[in-house]
Amino acid sequence: MPDIASGFVYYAVFLFSTVLHEAAHAWAAKLGGDLTAYHGGQVSLDPRPHIKREPFGMVVLPVLSVLASGWPFGYASAPYDPQWAMRHPKRAAWMALAGPGANLLLLLVAFVMIRAGAAAGVLHAPATVRFGHVAATSAAGVWPGVVFLLGVVLSMNLMLAALNLLPLPPLDGSAALPLLLSPSATLSYQRFLWTQPAVAIIGMLVAWRIFAVIYHPIFLAVVNLLYPGVRYG
Repeated sequence: MPDIASGFVYYAVFLFSTVLHEAAHAWAAKLGGDLTAYHGGQVSLDPRPHIKREPFGMVVLPVLSVLASGWPFGYASAPYDPQWAMRHPKRAAWMALAGPGANLLLLLVAFVMIRAGAAAGVLHAPATVRFGHVAATSAAGVWPGVVFLLGVVLSMNLMLAALNLLPLPPLDGSAALPLLLSPSATLSYQRFLWTQPAVAIIGMLVAWRIFAVIYHPIFLAVVNLLYPGVRYG
């Protein structure tokens, strides 16, 4: 049977992390001159405008998947003006990177808090690690819950950042490629993506195959940084 209680902790972290991710996209787009997501209310940490845009991906699907498996699966999005992206590809690229950048910021906050807890003797390195479980504590009271929450925040945001940074459409890493391309190559690349929508489906299928291989080594590398002298993997 799935662990429903833990599953809804995962869902709460997924919801907050995804809202921050999309709000960062919307904020960066606003700075770059595209007010599309801003007018939709998505330059905000209020989850309601984000849920209003993607109710199935942010509520229905993840809640159903928690009930079925104990794990939330979902998606979200922030709108932007394609013509703006064509005119300002570099700005659009930074807008794309803002989302995973927000997830990396949450990961860093959780990382620092876990390190601080270990330095204070409140928590310690666990015997084994897995997704969501990267610290242990002997303290009573609220500490086991706090330690679990920090582990979920770190793991979830590492997953969201690493997945979205893959340079495959429709992921954010693909939209950031104009930072590395010449203007003519960028224009050809953008036109190709807009005229071949099936590429996004193929890209997601390939991304999941790649991600299944690369995430665990990345996860272990991050966790090994948490506890100097302790090695996992």
